Amino acid sequence: MAAANVIDSGVRDAVNATAGASGRSGALDLQDSFMTLLVAQLRNQDPMNPMENAEMTSQLAQINTVSGIQSLNDTLEGITGQLDASQLLQATGLIGKGVLVPGDRILVGEEGVTTPFGIELQEAADEVRITIRDGSGEVVRSFEPFALDAGVEPFTWDGTMDDGTTAPEGAYTVSVEALANGEPQDSVLLNYALVKGVSLNEQGAPLLDLGGVSEPVDLSDIRQIL
Repeated sequence: MAAANVIDSGVRDAVNATAGASGRSGALDLQDSFMTLLVAQLRNQDPMNPMENAEMTSQLAQINTVSGIQSLNDTLEGITGQLDASQLLQATGLIGKGVLVPGDRILVGEEGVTTPFGIELQEAADEVRITIRDGSGEVVRSFEPFALDAGVEPFTWDGTMDDGTTAPEGAYTVSVEALANGEPQDSVLLNYALVKGVSLNEQGAPLLDLGGVSEPVDLSDIRQIL
């Protein structure tokens, strides 16, 4: 039993020693360490009380298990690298395109031309109320309530205010109230942004530069590509 304790201790030491290793060389080093420990145990075992087959099988199983874990880690690292490359390629493909991301801003340009906005509902609502306010917080347009299914729905304001005139150029904000059977429903407002470029965060994941409309966002923040 003392020999078994020696090799079990060696197993832990080998794992710790090679924990930082990566790639095929790390797996081979780990296998070599286990085999060296196993051979040493066989050479030093008591001839009157040799290692039983079950114990030998257990030691070999440990070698295969740790080697398999190392191989699995190598495979996962490869998959992660491919996913990162795919995300970066997807992000760069969005440069120059308009997207809907969480936000409540609407821009009005010449002749009442406006940027689109959107609403994301987790569940369907039978009463959705949209209100648009100017920079001072004054309501300039209120829409009649309507029903809306769950999901993402884009909208475009024609720039006309409640008094029938065209809204002056500038930035406006939109708010929404969604109800189902009189109960408030979770909703997310979305505003339009143009993807200007791509950068990487500390983890190496791509961030989309929206040209100052908001802070850089992840790919997961994009609700719709326009």
